[in-house]
Amino acid sequence: MSSWILRIVKIIGFALIVTMWSWLNRSRFDQSFSIIITAGGVLVVFPITWVGRRLLDARPTPDNTSRVTAIVHYAIVPLLGAAIFEAIKVGRAWAGWLIPLPREIGWILMIVTGVVLLLTVLNLALKGLGAPFSIALSKRLAADWMYAWTRNPMVSGTIAFLLAYGLWLQSTLFVLWVVVLVTPAWLFFLKVFEERELEIRFGASYLEYKARTPMLWPRRPERIEKPVT
Repeated sequence: MSSWILRIVKIIGFALIVTMWSWLNRSRFDQSFSIIITAGGVLVVFPITWVGRRLLDARPTPDNTSRVTAIVHYAIVPLLGAAIFEAIKVGRAWAGWLIPLPREIGWILMIVTGVVLLLTVLNLALKGLGAPFSIALSKRLAADWMYAWTRNPMVSGTIAFLLAYGLWLQSTLFVLWVVVLVTPAWLFFLKVFEERELEIRFGASYLEYKARTPMLWPRRPERIEKPVT
């Protein structure tokens, strides 16, 4: 399949996913099915990631890696997104376990973390020539600006945004869901699958970047001394 056809297929696939999310956001389910979506949509990340890693290791070539990454992303993102939308509805509806903090704190943190996410998307587009999700895999290793502080500013920002949203909802249940389910699943995906596929696609340059840059928690970038000529 030629690259432009594959790109069109990816765009259509993403449009279908957004349509599904919109439908889920408008729908109301019984409690048992809602729990299945909220928990199952996150837990399925583990087996999909494990299978994806096996497929990567079976043929560690850039072409195979691009195909496997697209498959894994399109398997995980719809379900994880559905879990997030359903968890938001549950957090709004659940009247107990309220967090005793002003909602304004969560709102301010949502603005801050939202700006961070926007800057990260721009950073990836300008420095990595890519986009979130598998619509456009990065053509270059993004290692500057925000990616110089942490290897995964988009994941860090998303988790921080979800926690801020939980504070805005004043929902202890939503915050626990982010901490206990979403964060471990995302970390598992990053360590088991994404780091391996970046290693295959970018080789030694990624390994050197990985060695000097923290995985999630930001740290002031190390100054790289340029050789004297």
